Amino acid sequence: MDLYEFDHQYRALGFSTIAGLDEAGRGPLAGPVVAGAVILPADVKIDGLNDSKKLSQRQRERIYQEIINHAICYGIGIVSNDDIDSLNILEASKIAMQRAISSLTVTPHLLIIDAIQLPNIQIPQVSIIKGDAKSASIAAASIIAKVSRDRIMDEMHEKYPQYGFNKHKGYPTKQHYFAILQHGTTPIHRKTFNMKNPYIF
Repeated sequence: MDLYEFDHQYRALGFSTIAGLDEAGRGPLAGPVVAGAVILPADVKIDGLNDSKKLSQRQRERIYQEIINHAICYGIGIVSNDDIDSLNILEASKIAMQRAISSLTVTPHLLIIDAIQLPNIQIPQVSIIKGDAKSASIAAASIIAKVSRDRIMDEMHEKYPQYGFNKHKGYPTKQHYFAILQHGTTPIHRKTFNMKNPYIF
């Protein structure tokens, strides 16, 4: 079953307007978690649409623009590193998704969500394990979330250029760990995450 057929099976059940949801940024040491919500028209197929992790940055940027151009609507939800520290990353991811839903200009009949169940949502929802590789709507949401978060981290690079946020986007790379070792942490680092450098023994 391809990505679009997966979504059509829910439309065939009567859910004519479906919002896919996904997040980016659960694993980094720095920066926010960002969620995307996307409602695609039933008759639209976006060339190259796939799980954001399977695409290059250039492919994601192109497809991001295609999603913006063709979606019925889309929403973005952001939760800061400070709130991640006070809540935990799973709860912060859920809040980011709830914010993304709230920013939609059309109320969907169904939410299909990558691997998470959301509390306090009146809209019917389905949690799909590895949904970004199965559903066109979730794949689109994953790209909206990833590109939006990457752009935030590119802005953070301008503020903290010595950390290389424009390259690793806050994820725990060797370059990032050594920047922390050399310069300490920044206000956008997640204090509850393990900053111990695994490359030093």
